Amino acid sequence: MQVKNKYHGLNKNSLNKGFAKVGLISSGLVLGFLLSLTYSAVAEKMAKPQLPLEDLRAFAEVFGKIKSDYVEPVEDKKLISEAISGMLTGLDPHSTYMDVDAFKDMQASTQGEFGGLGIEVGMEDGLVKVISPIEDSPAYKAGVKSGDLIMKLDEKLVKGMTLNDAVKIMRGKPDTPIVLTILRKNEAKPLLVNLVRAIIKNKSVKYKMPEPGYAYVRVTQFQEHTGEDLAKAIKTMHAENKGPFKGFVLDLRNDPGGLLNGAVGVSAAFLPKDTLVVYTEGRAADSKMQLTVSPENYARGGFANDYMRDIPADLKTVPMVVLINAGSASASEIVAGALQDHKRATLIGIRTFGKGSVQTIMPMNNGAAIKLTTARYFTPKGRSIQAKGIEPDYLVEDGTDQSYNIHEADLSRHISNPTDAKSKDATVDTPAKTLTKEAAKAKLNEKKYAEPTAPIEPASKEDLQFAQAMNFLKGKPVITSEPPKVEAALTK
Repeated sequence: MQVKNKYHGLNKNSLNKGFAKVGLISSGLVLGFLLSLTYSAVAEKMAKPQLPLEDLRAFAEVFGKIKSDYVEPVEDKKLISEAISGMLTGLDPHSTYMDVDAFKDMQASTQGEFGGLGIEVGMEDGLVKVISPIEDSPAYKAGVKSGDLIMKLDEKLVKGMTLNDAVKIMRGKPDTPIVLTILRKNEAKPLLVNLVRAIIKNKSVKYKMPEPGYAYVRVTQFQEHTGEDLAKAIKTMHAENKGPFKGFVLDLRNDPGGLLNGAVGVSAAFLPKDTLVVYTEGRAADSKMQLTVSPENYARGGFANDYMRDIPADLKTVPMVVLINAGSASASEIVAGALQDHKRATLIGIRTFGKGSVQTIMPMNNGAAIKLTTARYFTPKGRSIQAKGIEPDYLVEDGTDQSYNIHEADLSRHISNPTDAKSKDATVDTPAKTLTKEAAKAKLNEKKYAEPTAPIEPASKEDLQFAQAMNFLKGKPVITSEPPKVEAALTK
């Protein structure tokens, strides 16, 4: 998973080397931000290639022209930083340069608490694209959705900003207001969303007993303690239930991913010991890993701190449903794919995001860091979900407009799927999407706005996907969504 620099610091002996690798690898959606590790790098594993001298001369020439002829003076530090940023963002949607502040924000987010609006974001066609709103955050409560394009932050146009610049504006101080102007697919008018910044305490594991004998767990993001928190939730519900569960619902909807060791830990609750969860392939020898249900792959301290050792035995066999949607990405897809491949759970919902690449955080000497795509991951049966996603066993839509959903394949320069015979290049350019006439008119008249809608409360009476999960566990018919017919599509 890691090319070049690797991260260690968790292992006190050779037994924990596997966990050190895993805990330092991020797998989450877009994020424009997301999600990785906080440890220092060791020596280079690969010989440095020769520098392209002619190209470097061209770079130096451009640098000199800007310094001497640009209309305003520009600091050297800014030019170098922007050059590094452009070099990384030109690779794929997930490789990026993080300055000192952005790196600190990323480290805070993996700990589960940070300030801001509560949205995972990326950049698309010069606008900030929402990957996924974080549950219970100001953005989530206001109805911000995956796929929304943010065109203005207060009165500042996003066009021309870097992602880091936009993120800094959105972060701000808690209890301060900000207005987002959002473009949403199939909305003729921009949406005006009024938000108040807050400290985002992202509780990654939520649980309840919706009915006697049935357990429900929602994982909102894979953080450092997600596996441990899941183990505690299971034990609490098991004690409340006073016996084995009749059924178990694991909700991974709108979970953008996170730390890979968290994904292995969650899988470990439901799969037998030593079962393969995921394997990775990259250019460097040490990026080829096989991660199994073993404490050294998910627990800090390895076997000595195995928080899954006393999980009730019925968790390995209880009838189980995993809920997924287009916001389920990266680590979420690893868990869903592993449980599906091993026929351990039935998947209900819609196709997942399709992020099958792994990013490694590489700290720099100046306090900044780069997030670099270093490998692809594969499910136990060898499936690459990159730009394809994971298909549910039962297609069940959530009853809302699905048109705002985006997938990895919609992003420009996304990494290709290695099993796609038509794909010859490492990355694939997706043509820029043009605005509809209605959206273009709306941009010209920004004083008229559409109204955002509030999200559906998970595991509530309005949650259609959850209702079908309960039907499945009780042996009742599952009401699926009919796929669109080709004939109907051709007549439109």
